[in-house]
Amino acid sequence: MSYVNRVIRAKLRRRGEPEHFGLNIYPMMDMLTILLVYMMAIFATSSASAVQESSELRIPYSTSKVELSDALSVQISRSGVVVDGQSVLELRNGIVDPSLKQGGSSGFLITPLYRTLGEIRDRKKRTAQRFANQPFVGDVQIIADKRTPYRTLSEVIYTLGQTEFKNLRFVVNKKTP
Repeated sequence: MSYVNRVIRAKLRRRGEPEHFGLNIYPMMDMLTILLVYMMAIFATSSASAVQESSELRIPYSTSKVELSDALSVQISRSGVVVDGQSVLELRNGIVDPSLKQGGSSGFLITPLYRTLGEIRDRKKRTAQRFANQPFVGDVQIIADKRTPYRTLSEVIYTLGQTEFKNLRFVVNKKTP
């Protein structure tokens, strides 16, 4: 028996130290990819639900039961118009400056908003055609202050229609019974 133990020890000495295996990073990368996709899905659906009310933006209440969908977000406050988080237009007490409208004070088309929406429309059309192979839908969520003048709201809606954004939804707070 001692002879066998001696042979085993000799072979172990000749083999040397086993190599140190490092951390296998591939399973960790898979896990992070799954988490990234999950987080993108969460944040994509929470765009309108994350609207913060302030003195400039008070959202009206409603008893509507329609759920929010993924759409372009247009926010109209007392001080400006924001499209997908980007400030596009400054308002004075909720009113558009006549110099920014096509046709002056009697016009309905807001030029800076029209340009921005046209760029977004073109980008969404290319994306829909290239990746989803589907037609452009033109969904919009309008988040408007309840004190927004009707004329301003009409001008924004008219400009949206001129840029092929036709499926409009107004974001409101749910009225609790």
